[in-house]
Amino acid sequence: MERVQFQQEQMLAELKDLVQKSLFNQSEVKQIVKKRTQFETALVRRIPKKSDFLRYAAYEMNLEQLRRKRVERLKLEKTAPSISDYALVRRQFQIFERALKKFKSDVGLWIQYIQVAKREGARSLVGRITARAIQLHPRTPALYIIAASHELNHMSPSAARALLQRGLRLNADSLDMWREYVRMELGFVEGMKRRWTVLGIHEEDHPIVEAETTAVEDMATLTPEEIAAEKGGDEGERARQAIMDGAIVKSVILSAAKALPSINLFTALEVLIRSYPSQERLRTALLDHLYSVLKDTLQGDPHAVKMLATRKLRELTSQENSDDFVMAESEEFVDALQAANESFSLAVGAGSTNASGMADVYVEFVEEWCKLPTLDPNLRAYLVASLRKLARQPNAPPSLQAAHVQLTLPSKKAL
Repeated sequence: MERVQFQQEQMLAELKDLVQKSLFNQSEVKQIVKKRTQFETALVRRIPKKSDFLRYAAYEMNLEQLRRKRVERLKLEKTAPSISDYALVRRQFQIFERALKKFKSDVGLWIQYIQVAKREGARSLVGRITARAIQLHPRTPALYIIAASHELNHMSPSAARALLQRGLRLNADSLDMWREYVRMELGFVEGMKRRWTVLGIHEEDHPIVEAETTAVEDMATLTPEEIAAEKGGDEGERARQAIMDGAIVKSVILSAAKALPSINLFTALEVLIRSYPSQERLRTALLDHLYSVLKDTLQGDPHAVKMLATRKLRELTSQENSDDFVMAESEEFVDALQAANESFSLAVGAGSTNASGMADVYVEFVEEWCKLPTLDPNLRAYLVASLRKLARQPNAPPSLQAAHVQLTLPSKKAL
């Protein structure tokens, strides 16, 4: 109970200050003391629970929100900061520190602490917490991503890059980390473009469009890439051209493919590159590189074949972002569907070592489009005919024959 009494003594100054500022009255202060005493008593039990710490922290957060609302409502004159201005937030941090002494292995608790510190604008504290968390949990990718995001938000791309690289050395099989690394490098390209616009640095062949920027970005610590790109002469021009062409991003994609050669990685990176707000020229170059690496890395993989074959289809459907585009049946769409089917059919008919898997994925492709109610009947008949042709080949996988029967049965019933 000495611990409880000590905590009660520590809160006297802040409570007195709250009363003097008329933010809380004596009755409310007594309730605060009573509630805190209950929480402190629960924490000094022989085996404290994590939920006790979290309830205590939540109470302090609500109390701080109430204090801020009353400050705003009362429109108090701005004076030198007093203890009540920061004591409630400081107590939240102290509760999490005490909780982490008991539950160091709880990654979720570390992340909650980081989120609270971020919300309160404690930048340096966030850095210290993430460093401690990573030291204790070096194989938790989420911590590196949070730490890198924090550095990027405060204009430290070099620190963010170093954190992600460090994390990937220990977690090379983390798809999330590779995706965030590529996202960071895409942001780096866009940041460089904005910086060069402000500095009046342009590429001769590809002028950079004007973009908004801030003085903070101008004063950001220069990375080696920035230093090289901002040199004069041919050397600087080549460096700028390489960055704008996505050389750094391409290097990361290649490293990711070597470390984690899976279709899930390529799918995630494709979605990221397509959705990221970058120049169309850069996006196209990166997608070309991604598909090239995919072709070299996952040769013969059925899902890789599908991803390569249906590239144009995904581009067209994503442009319209609705099934109404299929109803239009434009010539471009018909050509894309035909090209995808032919490419896929050749892969299935080639008789690869994974013929059964290739056939299964092709069946998925055909059924996916044939089941669309807006697909033109002629295109549906074309896909079914292609499937029938493959199903009639000698030693054709049973899945092709079964799929052909299923797709033709409805038409027989209709007759």
